Amino acid sequence: MNLKLKIWRQPNRAAKGKFENYFLEGLDVDMSFLEMLDFLNEKLILEGKSPVVFDHDCREGICGQCGFMIDGIAHGPIQNISTCQLHLRAFKDGQELVLEPFRANAFPVKKDLKVDRSSFDRIIGAGGYVSVNTGQAPEANSIPITHKTAEAAFDAASCIGCGACVATCKNASAALFTAAKISHLSLLPQGKLEREERVVNMVNQMDNEGFGNCSNTYACQVECPQDIDVLQIARMNAEYIKAKTNI
Repeated sequence: MNLKLKIWRQPNRAAKGKFENYFLEGLDVDMSFLEMLDFLNEKLILEGKSPVVFDHDCREGICGQCGFMIDGIAHGPIQNISTCQLHLRAFKDGQELVLEPFRANAFPVKKDLKVDRSSFDRIIGAGGYVSVNTGQAPEANSIPITHKTAEAAFDAASCIGCGACVATCKNASAALFTAAKISHLSLLPQGKLEREERVVNMVNQMDNEGFGNCSNTYACQVECPQDIDVLQIARMNAEYIKAKTNI
């Protein structure tokens, strides 16, 4: 299999980037997309050239580290998977692909396809925690919670924080990410103590980071590897209004 790649190359945050063209031959259709980039980088290193920088870690769709735009689509053409789960069999022999980093003011480019997503960490730090006594874990069955509520909390907690929701949103909104982190804690008894403080602090931090506002286009859910439901945003808004009313 052969592919033509048009990849964004940017040496650092301050530099002006540009697209560079690459042609790869002899690729295996069962390669993952990241393995294809590994193949390219080995070729570039042997040629004495700088390899393409991109984020990755577990390569199992769990950690949320990998991710960039492929032909203008976050994580590529297949819905509800991360970039590491995408394989070359999803493309045609000889196809040209355009690779570029997630574009958002709150996600500045560090180098090539790698962006700085520490803004997500600061949102989590603003309220994504619970106050508990450390020590031996309590018996899980001693905490009264219905199966329905537990499943709803787990659905929200499945967000891997990859940033595809931001990259695909025309407003570069982080509403889906922030809502998922708020929801999974507010639904559980362990998260009730900071419930009102949490939602206000996390939403304020989201705004301070420079993310745009949600305008309900639902593109975030379409591109989310975990298929986080946009109803989480409605829950976040309700939690925020309730918290501000009580302050």
